[in-house]
Amino acid sequence: MFPSLFLAVNTGGAGRAIDLPSFPHVHGFLDFQLAGSMTQSTMLAGVSAGIALALDIEIGFIDRLVVSPISRAAIVIGRLSATAVLGAISGVWFLTIGLIFGAHIKGGVAGFLLVVLLSALCAGAFGALGAALAFRAGSPTVVQGIFPIVFVILFLSSAFFPRNLLLEPSRTIADWNPLSLIADGVRDPVIYGLSWSAVGKGLAGIAIVGALGALLSAAAMRRRLSVG
Repeated sequence: MFPSLFLAVNTGGAGRAIDLPSFPHVHGFLDFQLAGSMTQSTMLAGVSAGIALALDIEIGFIDRLVVSPISRAAIVIGRLSATAVLGAISGVWFLTIGLIFGAHIKGGVAGFLLVVLLSALCAGAFGALGAALAFRAGSPTVVQGIFPIVFVILFLSSAFFPRNLLLEPSRTIADWNPLSLIADGVRDPVIYGLSWSAVGKGLAGIAIVGALGALLSAAAMRRRLSVG
């Protein structure tokens, strides 16, 4: 609900931003903001997944799973799969809200489904980072403490505003921020239509976040199990 309220505030308060020179040609500011809200929602889903996993660690549930006859990778993959489903639901939610309030999806039905798929993958990638922090800290309170950092990283990207209109050093940071690739990949089917180059960039950003999360999760999990 928080990203939904944030979307309403941004759209209502900064809707005239589309009149700025060099702002991308869009039907309305809501169309542009949908990608930012979906990225924000999937990041929060990843944080929530990390909090849930840390709680499982804290109460000893993960220890019982480790000694059971299942793959250790399945412990994390199961959680990430659930997080990906939440990401897909988030994509459907925001696209539906957008359509109700007048947004246009240039990519049509195919674009709609593509955005939902990217949202699911994005949530899974962020969930991997949340899992890494959960295994490293083992405390839901610590994982929850990264909430402000999530917002800083998100705002230093093109999720809510075009990169070409950002001031330095925000523009340079946004150029190197993989969240910009993800947000642009999610946004393109909405405001421009299907473009495989933009979708490829979005998948590249998701792959960067997911690979980093997988590596950190594997290392943190091995460390926790060896200490245990």
